Amino acid sequence: MQKVLTFVKYWLPALLWMTLIFSFSSDRESSQHSSRFFEPIMRWLFPHMPPTQLEAIHYGFRKCCHLTEYAILALLLWRAIRQPREGPPRPWVWAEAGLALAFVFLYAASDELHQVFVPSRTGQVSDVLVDTAGGAAGLFLLWSVRRWFQKRPTVP
Repeated sequence: MQKVLTFVKYWLPALLWMTLIFSFSSDRESSQHSSRFFEPIMRWLFPHMPPTQLEAIHYGFRKCCHLTEYAILALLLWRAIRQPREGPPRPWVWAEAGLALAFVFLYAASDELHQVFVPSRTGQVSDVLVDTAGGAAGLFLLWSVRRWFQKRPTVP
């Protein structure tokens, strides 16, 4: 029973997030869906913006979303791999972060391969790189925050 609870507590959140990412990449018209919300807001804020510039900003926004969703995946995978235990905080282990990032890379590659088989979608190596960079950024941010909190003086 303990193994099931451990799985649910640590691995299920990562698997659910991976399922959410998979559902996003199954969407046949994901760019059109996000543009329905993004472009009207941008046109309202910047009514004189040329359409080409609007498209470029929308593209950048979508890539930022990729970075964010894979940063979250990396954090969830790191947490599942590390499985915090009772007692004093354990030091950072780069091998755990590296393993989480390797999983992010493999999942990003499999997600892009999946998109090759979805009509109106394309699998791109550049997206694998963006996704992996998002995972690395998330882990770096986590490492930085942990380091900052460990170095803060304690107030008596």
